[in-house]
Amino acid sequence: MSSITAVNPVLRVAPAAPTAAAAHFRVSLAFHADVSDVAAALAVGGDPGFVVLDSRSTESWDQGHIPGAVHLPTALVPEQAEALLDKSVPVVTYCWGPGCNGATRAALALAELGYQVKEMLGGFEYWAREGFEFETWEGRERRATDSLTAPVAAGDCGC
Repeated sequence: MSSITAVNPVLRVAPAAPTAAAAHFRVSLAFHADVSDVAAALAVGGDPGFVVLDSRSTESWDQGHIPGAVHLPTALVPEQAEALLDKSVPVVTYCWGPGCNGATRAALALAELGYQVKEMLGGFEYWAREGFEFETWEGRERRATDSLTAPVAAGDCGC
């Protein structure tokens, strides 16, 4: 038997002090919104206080997008943002999903132009997987809620 003690991979680097952790997570929430929170804010009706921006291509937009979202592909942000967005209204960007950083790139481009911006975690993938209504070029659709991403029988995940 080896005399080398196994290192716990989770605690190989010690957790941050509680005050440092609180500061980190507070900052993280300033940069991110999740799909459920965006959907809840939009469902209330009226002005949610932000605009949702789909940063994907036209072909992707046609496959499905959040109702009411503004379509502005990331590459076009520098030349078209001012014609489509009001700098006094925060923007929530999204792209395909967690494996895509298009929303991050769009958020960066918007921030560099002076917009207040958050990125929607999960993107369109999680919007659809959580069972929220979306639009395609053929009309509105909704998929069944994926039980691995959201509670099937409850309106709120409790987090």
